[in-house]
Amino acid sequence: MVLDTMSQTVVLGVIGSDAHVVGITILEQAFSAAGFDVVNLGVQTSQEEFAEAAKAHDASAVLVSSLYGHAEQDCQGFHSVLEDAGVDAVSYIGGNLAVGQDDFEQTRQTFRELGFDRVFDSETDPEDAIAALREDLQISPTESEPATITS
Repeated sequence: MVLDTMSQTVVLGVIGSDAHVVGITILEQAFSAAGFDVVNLGVQTSQEEFAEAAKAHDASAVLVSSLYGHAEQDCQGFHSVLEDAGVDAVSYIGGNLAVGQDDFEQTRQTFRELGFDRVFDSETDPEDAIAALREDLQISPTESEPATITS
């Protein structure tokens, strides 16, 4: 089954006490330009706010950003909160997820174990995240859009 991008809503925000807004602003613009309906929750977003917004907007994906290095603490129990709210959405996290992060593969594994479908570092091009989401939601890109995925 191939879905239409225009009918897909993504909820986006910066989790926990993090106040870094630039990354989600870039992601909001990129995902909107790619045809997704984006709900930007802004910075310092709680797990419950992500869950409430995802449920209210029937989101296909929840995109979590964190740049201050404490995402592991902020995301403990995150998927239980989503599940308790009845949210069945793809979940991504990206950014500078761990203080002193030197082995991103270990960081990726940590967040996969926390329940995230995909984990991106702070150097990821938004187009790579968009391509990954299209793949995960089984959305066919238009002929003018790249279909490669590097995550």
